[in-house]
Amino acid sequence: MHVVFTSEGGIAHFPGLSAPVTIESDKLSDADAAELERLVGAARFFDLPSALGVPPRGAADYHRYTVTIDSGTCRHTVQLAEPIADATIQRLVAFLRAQAKAFRKQ
Repeated sequence: MHVVFTSEGGIAHFPGLSAPVTIESDKLSDADAAELERLVGAARFFDLPSALGVPPRGAADYHRYTVTIDSGTCRHTVQLAEPIADATIQRLVAFLRAQAKAFRKQ
């Protein structure tokens, strides 16, 4: 699975940290790759609309995310805005944020 994750906005927004991060499931640990697969399935990612959520008016400090996932048979991009109401999508975004943070430290 090939994932491109972009995060923008937030209280302490740093433009350099908004660069897209590519996450390849075959480069993750077996446990993390399985968790990514589980989270994508639980969120029904490939069934989501191309945009989810609208930040509340005046919510300049909220994050916005763009997630593109290519499973080899399907490719889909979703733009998300906080607050994210669906808990399964929240867990997927939290996992991707953690993976992106780890990638940037390398």
